[in-house]
Amino acid sequence: MANFMTFLRILIVIPIVASILNGQFGVAVVLTVLGAVTDLVDGRVARKQGGGKNFGKLLDPLADKVFVLSILTALVEVGRVGSVPVILLMLREFSVSFLRSLSASQGTVFGASQLGKIKTLTEFLAIVFILAGYGVGTLLLWLSILVAYVSFYEYLKVYLKSSAGLNYP
Repeated sequence: MANFMTFLRILIVIPIVASILNGQFGVAVVLTVLGAVTDLVDGRVARKQGGGKNFGKLLDPLADKVFVLSILTALVEVGRVGSVPVILLMLREFSVSFLRSLSASQGTVFGASQLGKIKTLTEFLAIVFILAGYGVGTLLLWLSILVAYVSFYEYLKVYLKSSAGLNYP
């Protein structure tokens, strides 16, 4: 069930992006909130089912990346967001994905950290406010970039500890 919710978050990106590109920002807000709720629900469901499996630990962050970066790219296309913050987030996301892949190939799979979860929440809020036309959305987007890079540093430390054979937090 948790993985179903995660796949749903990936699929809902299509109508969200279509809504943005067609100027239907109200529809995009509603669908984005729905997608964000699936992120909240899938985590709770996974924990109730005995904790996240390795597949879910890899799929959930991937779904978040697809969700956030697709929507932000559409917002760049319609002029609601500049390209620099989106490029910065893309660089961070690809770097974290690379670390996760390296770690998984070495037999260690780590899920999202608390900072990673805060980053995702801040991104979701930024997107909703940007879609709704509120300037605070841009501030939240830059805040999410700050949190993103701090959490990247955290992931890098976890990876380096695990690859050196040390226990990570």
